[in-house]
Amino acid sequence: MRKLLPLLSTNPHGGGRSALTCRYRCGDACFHEVPNTSDNEYAGDVIAGVLSRRSALRAAAVVTVASAAGGAIAFGNAPEAVAGQETFGHGHGHGSGKVDGARGLRFTPVAPNTADKVTVPSGYAQNVVIRWGEPILRGAPAFDSEKQTAKAQAGQFGYNNDFLSLLPLRGEHDRQVLVANHEYTDEVLMFRNYDAANPTREQVEIAWAAHGLSVVVVQEEHRTGKLTPVSRHYLNRRLHTTSEFEVTGPAAGSALLKTSADPEGRVVLGTLNNCAGGTTPWGTTLHGEENFNQYFANGSSATDKRYGVGTGATERKWERFDKRFDLKQEPNEVHRFGWVVELDPFDPDSTPRKRTALGRFKHEAAQPRLTADGRPVVYMGDDERFDYFYKFVSSKRMKKGNSRAAREHNLTLLDEGTLYVAKLTGDSPAAEIDGTGKHPADGEFDGSGVWIPLATGDVSHVPGMTAEEVYVFTRLAGDKVGATKMDRPEDVEPSPRTGRVYVALTNNTDRGKAGKAGADEANPRNLNKHGQILELAENWDDPSSDGFAWRLFLVAGDPNDPATYFAGYPKEKVSQISCPDNVAFDPHGNLWISTDGAQLGSHDGLFGVATQGERRGELKQFLTVPKGAETCGPIIQDRRVLVAVQHPGEIDGASVENPKSEWPDGPGKIVRPSVVAVWRTDGRDIGV
Repeated sequence: MRKLLPLLSTNPHGGGRSALTCRYRCGDACFHEVPNTSDNEYAGDVIAGVLSRRSALRAAAVVTVASAAGGAIAFGNAPEAVAGQETFGHGHGHGSGKVDGARGLRFTPVAPNTADKVTVPSGYAQNVVIRWGEPILRGAPAFDSEKQTAKAQAGQFGYNNDFLSLLPLRGEHDRQVLVANHEYTDEVLMFRNYDAANPTREQVEIAWAAHGLSVVVVQEEHRTGKLTPVSRHYLNRRLHTTSEFEVTGPAAGSALLKTSADPEGRVVLGTLNNCAGGTTPWGTTLHGEENFNQYFANGSSATDKRYGVGTGATERKWERFDKRFDLKQEPNEVHRFGWVVELDPFDPDSTPRKRTALGRFKHEAAQPRLTADGRPVVYMGDDERFDYFYKFVSSKRMKKGNSRAAREHNLTLLDEGTLYVAKLTGDSPAAEIDGTGKHPADGEFDGSGVWIPLATGDVSHVPGMTAEEVYVFTRLAGDKVGATKMDRPEDVEPSPRTGRVYVALTNNTDRGKAGKAGADEANPRNLNKHGQILELAENWDDPSSDGFAWRLFLVAGDPNDPATYFAGYPKEKVSQISCPDNVAFDPHGNLWISTDGAQLGSHDGLFGVATQGERRGELKQFLTVPKGAETCGPIIQDRRVLVAVQHPGEIDGASVENPKSEWPDGPGKIVRPSVVAVWRTDGRDIGV
């Protein structure tokens, strides 16, 4: 057996990210005390009631999930597999089959590497679709790194692209609408001679304009997968830190959201730290506000602490230029961030909406699916060590079609419904979960779970909290009802084919430390530096169900490590993977995983893994990104893969004067986060 691969990290707290990334992306969250200090062993009467209902239901039915072939996969209490079914956990083989991989994954895997480029498989080509600073609005100038202005940036593509959505544009041949999040700014890589202790007003205002969202129409080259932006298209938009956003849903107008500038508590300037997101069945996009806490100075309340808000000055010093970022002066301003934003990319005059019914926390993503009767269900992760994952079930049904009435109705779907948080229970004795990643006696990390209701409209289900408090302080509500502390739940995506839900749990190097929660069956490794992916099946394949079965689909790390697991697939036949972050599905039902902070001696990348059939668990690396970069926002179409290459060159000691990467434009050019498209040179579909 090969030796375990060496780690590649300069981060003193054990992560694969550079200290520079930690500084600008999340405000050095890993250097601070974990915000969740609650004791969730006692779940209280709320859970007892839910469990009582669940026991009665389980006595009457077996939980199933429909397969793509029309059969069923038995979960939970099924005594044995029925003919023509696959047991959830064991019984799938890996016979001879085709030697070239599962359909959609038939490419030669990219080897682990540290090249300063986007590396793709043999037989594939790529292009940079759009870079930070490229003009997309009328009147915006060409990018000039030495002559940046806030006015120019407000009309140019923003910084550090993350989530991507690509929507068809009816009536315009070979054109699509690209929507991108811009998570954060890295001022030391943006401005020459940047003085972090004394940023100028112009630099701060440029950073304000570089945050937010971009909408840009792209033209596709029919014979390849190449995409190019259509600058100055009427649908193109930039939304940033001073754009207006409407607050909607049950917490709109709450006293907790009112400020001196907005005494009604219904209009917020800006959206911050937009990480991943989702695309709705009705044609809008959802954008999660994640590490918003780092932009606010002088936090003092218990709720500020629970959300990771610091007690002193911020890294970027925005509070010097706008009092709303100083919580001594505007204590409620921070409550106006941490929401899911819904954007209509087909209406350039529309005001995006912050949907308070979906709760306030560090939203990594928000991806909907529909119930059988057409009600959207949105799955969401809170990207923090020991925090929770959630779902929202709407009380309204989606209207089909593109009529004005249908669109107006569908823009209300995420304002009414019930918000839930997850509690997971393993089915193995606690003594068998020893923190090493060793499997329990039954051979799998698996179990059942309940969705604990937190609030419905103006009704709170959490003792001691009003509904408004539940929505604004959702983390505290999760604490009170005993939700399961997870290893940084990030992207949560339901499979369009099977209905199974996949949760990317990136890592948690605090798991098992003194005074911190130890390993459990869903989070089975102490000092977890590589992460895992959890697979969840709702009871009766009903997204509105209040219970589910779960198992770990993938336990990341070096395949030579006995603690790793790839759905039972032979580990000598898979690529190494570390720190899963964003996930997406291809047209064949394979799960694609982008990584953040990989710790196995290679740059971050994009991987595809089969979720069904005899090759279930076969994982292959499709690309790697340049030095210091993270892979974000994957989109996998029939003939094209898109990724957002975020924070290239973000390596300790890097600056404009001392770049650590030459991507994407070569020596002498400023490093620029960009979107990349990849396609097959023979014009055929990806991976077939």
